[in-house]
Amino acid sequence: MFKSMTAFGRERADRSGKDITVEIKSVNNRYFDCSVKLPHIYAPLEQRIKQRLSEKGISRGKVDVGIFVDFAEATDTEILVNREYAQRYINALKALKEEFGLSGEITVMEVARDREVFSIKKPEGDMEAEWLDLCSVLDVAIDRFIEARRSEGERIEKDLCAKIEGIRARVEKIEAASGDDIGGYKSRLEEKLRAALADNNITMDENRILTECAIYADRAAIDEEIVRLKSHFDAFYGYVAKDEPVGRSLDFLIQEMNREINTVGSKCGNSSIAHLVVECKTEMEKVREQIQNIE
Repeated sequence: MFKSMTAFGRERADRSGKDITVEIKSVNNRYFDCSVKLPHIYAPLEQRIKQRLSEKGISRGKVDVGIFVDFAEATDTEILVNREYAQRYINALKALKEEFGLSGEITVMEVARDREVFSIKKPEGDMEAEWLDLCSVLDVAIDRFIEARRSEGERIEKDLCAKIEGIRARVEKIEAASGDDIGGYKSRLEEKLRAALADNNITMDENRILTECAIYADRAAIDEEIVRLKSHFDAFYGYVAKDEPVGRSLDFLIQEMNREINTVGSKCGNSSIAHLVVECKTEMEKVREQIQNIE
């Protein structure tokens, strides 16, 4: 089952008088790249948060975790004013007002909008207890995040399977047409060879002519490419059945499929086959783009 690398998960709950909100979002990335935004007092927990996501099976994607905590109800919390910062901030606002001739007063609420004006001070305590409060909310957000990845992954899986089946059907048409194409190619080659020999008054053994034509016709055969493509189709569905990250493996597999289709196109001169090859390559490009979304 595929999982998308693009998803969002959120949870908000009250723990020990603290209003805790956890938001997790992610976009495509080749590796697991996690950044965490959280209150300063929780800084020691940053690595544990990243590890928690890894333990839950998140292995790829650019993941952003936002943790917001309102300590208003926490009785053991003291809210302090960063006076030096506040003064610089007010001075900057005054300078801005004077320089550009702005109207309005600088109010307490205006200044308070900058979170850096305040800092939270908690008494020295057990960081493990803080982690347990945070983790209980974090886990719910992660579960919702993973469920969103799975839901989007199912949609991508259905779309990819439909596209692969379309490519498989075209490959079967190419296989059916290639027999006649090779036969026609051999006949045309034999005719041209005989004409060239006749124009130059060259006499060649009949068996030699047939052998040379057969050799060149064999080089134009696409049997091996078709067999490998069928094997790649089976491998694709093998990855679909796995309950683990397969995005990178699928990326390599699609490259191999594309290579075989390109080879078929270079070998076949039949216009109907060439048209089918173009259709296959168009669909393969769509598949390749979609696979970039898979974990």
